[in-house]
Amino acid sequence: MRPSTFRFFQWHLSHKSFSSASFSSRASLLSASSSGQNTTTSQLNGSSSKMYSTSCETLSEDSPKDKPISDMLIDSFGRLHTYLRISLTERCNLRCHYCMPAEGVELTPSPQLLSQDEIVRLASLFVSSGVNKIRLTGGEPTIRKDIEELCLQLSSLKGLKTLAMTTNGITLGKKLPKLKDSGLNLVNISLDTLVPAKFEFMTRRKGHQRVMESIDAAVELGYNPVKVNCVVMRGFNDDEICDFVELTRERPINVRFIEFMPFDGNVWNVKKLVPYAEMLDKVGKQFTGLQRIQDHPTETAKNFRIDGHQGSVSFITSMTEHFCAGCNRLRLLADGNFKVCLFGPSEVSLRDPLRLGEGDDKLREIIGAAVKRKKASHAGMFDIAKTPNRPMIHIGG
Repeated sequence: MRPSTFRFFQWHLSHKSFSSASFSSRASLLSASSSGQNTTTSQLNGSSSKMYSTSCETLSEDSPKDKPISDMLIDSFGRLHTYLRISLTERCNLRCHYCMPAEGVELTPSPQLLSQDEIVRLASLFVSSGVNKIRLTGGEPTIRKDIEELCLQLSSLKGLKTLAMTTNGITLGKKLPKLKDSGLNLVNISLDTLVPAKFEFMTRRKGHQRVMESIDAAVELGYNPVKVNCVVMRGFNDDEICDFVELTRERPINVRFIEFMPFDGNVWNVKKLVPYAEMLDKVGKQFTGLQRIQDHPTETAKNFRIDGHQGSVSFITSMTEHFCAGCNRLRLLADGNFKVCLFGPSEVSLRDPLRLGEGDDKLREIIGAAVKRKKASHAGMFDIAKTPNRPMIHIGG
């Protein structure tokens, strides 16, 4: 039995529920705020604990040169939003603890969800206004029966450079060849543990092997990098961080360690949070030649290479070092609501005016007004935890 498997069973025997009491309080929250400092690209000493921060900045140069940018994509702080995340469904074939409350969620009735034509219509409006990257999320986007046709239509939009998808990988392996042919050119696969027993506990479903096969399929089909998203939670999978890093040694895999974030119903507690600084220190002590990559100012992740590894590792630090100043992301939810900040409760419907027959100019006016109301940054982690927001399954990954 692998050591991490044994530790899990020890943990599971003594902790019957995935609540804040399930986690050791052996470490208090590290102060990881070094905003405003410039990043340093240097080698990490195996015994040192160093912080690397991203200095986000407003991007005027992010504006595409081949077409005009609509004012609707620019907020009152000068941030240009060229990245749209579209949730295709609220349904999912897993029941992950951090995404869905234990009692489940009330799903939006199907007639109130955006149809394929409505998704393409709104996406076309955003792309024609300057959006050049779309990410498809859910729920689980691959469970939509029209997913291949949706990808084909979206990838055909003039001006769109990247069509990405975030998926749990359960059904991805079989669909990926056709999805790639339909224009899907970037894949993020969510996987929070390499131990099948932990996977079943976390997701309340079986399927670990199918996710691993989907990662293999993505590599074989030439996706480079294949991004693997891992939400790190103290006492559950923080002992696997270096095991995940090993995935990057021989293959073009980018493992993305994500700080645990609060959403309605996921029983967030600061004791579950493993700060970026702590994760980085753990990786740096085991792997030599860890070097920071120069990130684009709108990048959400802090990216690192490791000497001798084909892939890379990244850290998404939403809780301890936010990247709001360089945010270029907008969200279209499955029910047609438009959201300008993941952690902000504010939403406005695009479905309703669309179904009332409003034209593009009116829709642009609604979108632009919402973008202009976007705040400079989201609240601190403790305020976020107390702010009403929808469960992640509703918002989209």
